[in-house]
Amino acid sequence: MSQDEQATAERLNTGRPLVFRDATVVTMDGADTVREACDVLVVDREIADVGEDLEVPDGALEIDAAGGIVMPGMIDTHRHMWQTSMRGYGADWSLTQYFVFYYLQWGKTFRPEDIRAGNLLAAVEALDAGVTTVVDWSHGLQTVEHAEAAADALRSVPGRHVLAYGNIQAGPWEWVPSADVRSFMERNRGSHDALMQVQFAFDVTGDPEFPEKPAFEAARELGLPVSTHAGVWGATTDESIRLMCDHGFMTPDVTYVHAASLSHDSYQRIAASGAYASVSTESEQSAGQGYPPTFALRRHGIPVSLSMDTSVWWSGDLFSAMRATLSADRSREHLEAQAEGNTVVNNALRADDVVRWATDGGAKALGLDDLVGSVEPGKRADLVLLRNDRSPAMYPILNPTGHIAFQAGRADVHTVLVDGRAVKFDHELVDVDLRRAKEEVGRTIDYLRSEMGEDEWRQGMSPELPEQELFDNPYQYTDWDGGRGAKAVDTAG
Repeated sequence: MSQDEQATAERLNTGRPLVFRDATVVTMDGADTVREACDVLVVDREIADVGEDLEVPDGALEIDAAGGIVMPGMIDTHRHMWQTSMRGYGADWSLTQYFVFYYLQWGKTFRPEDIRAGNLLAAVEALDAGVTTVVDWSHGLQTVEHAEAAADALRSVPGRHVLAYGNIQAGPWEWVPSADVRSFMERNRGSHDALMQVQFAFDVTGDPEFPEKPAFEAARELGLPVSTHAGVWGATTDESIRLMCDHGFMTPDVTYVHAASLSHDSYQRIAASGAYASVSTESEQSAGQGYPPTFALRRHGIPVSLSMDTSVWWSGDLFSAMRATLSADRSREHLEAQAEGNTVVNNALRADDVVRWATDGGAKALGLDDLVGSVEPGKRADLVLLRNDRSPAMYPILNPTGHIAFQAGRADVHTVLVDGRAVKFDHELVDVDLRRAKEEVGRTIDYLRSEMGEDEWRQGMSPELPEQELFDNPYQYTDWDGGRGAKAVDTAG
């Protein structure tokens, strides 16, 4: 860190205006404008101006952004933050093995402090990677005490969060309408511009009795959005979509996570509802929810946001998500064209598109696009500077959105602002206690290894395939098996 940068670091978050000087600015405004040699002025919590050679208030902090890119903070619309304590543990899992571990066996052993530990580390990691808003798809909340621990972790890290309350150990018709959960949601729902908000997270099994109806009704009564895993092969199907539609619960405030393995009819219903999909391409590619669906979503006019799903398997940043999404979509286009003896001569999905999905797309999916998601005056200052003078991959920057999608990575995140507050500067976290997060996760790992035993712990990382690799019902709170008579594997003996 130079002397100037050291001086700037010491004066961060003291209420002074701040200006990024001489940046390439990827605005993600309605026209996807990119501005060269441009300044971005931040006053209080907002972007005050964007332009060349801006005049700034006396005492403003100046950040040299020459050779770098200023872009909106990235937005992850689906991350199981509580599982971050087990980062990389399930790298070789199938989706069935994930279900077995968390839904059937060890997920129920997580204590409130273990939920907190995973959330804390995940929230810090997100900021470090330039992800300023995260939906915590928190489906390990067996009790309200677990939920309080999750919320406490999110509030202790200066990011923007949406706590999506879920519980895979009980039916949503049981816990969503409960008085304790309702009280928690009412106490923790913030104003529209608050740094933490809440929604519900649960799945629709496809049971023709539609037992999830009371959960949707409770969410509607509270005026809260719902996020649901849709189009997950072997778990949630077209029947889930049909039931939601027939009962009047396909509204714009529902987010469809994955949205793979669906029929034309289901995509048409989602498109007509005006809702967003949350695509986790690394997850769909590796776990098998279905082929990453952006090619289908585009063709049906369904708007897209991006997410990374869980660090128990995959990376925790949206650079990987953008890269994987471009590659998967283009691969599908090539395969379909070649199957007909043709050649793709013009890529339908562009770098601009995935950068928009990782920023403004997430903001729109969450109903926050009036606050964040683009670099425009009047928006909240959730901003990222990508600049790394030590990296050969950060020069030259000729195609800015292409550079973000294919060249940049978390190591190139120089500065991050959330709500005008610097949470990272010169590649170092600011006012964020990473050591504490690591210590809490360490205690969770010690606890889990003790509960599981060393043999089970080691085998969990490389499990034998069950005799019945695919089963229809990971949701042990219901007997509904998808109508095909298949039963969940009893791995507990």
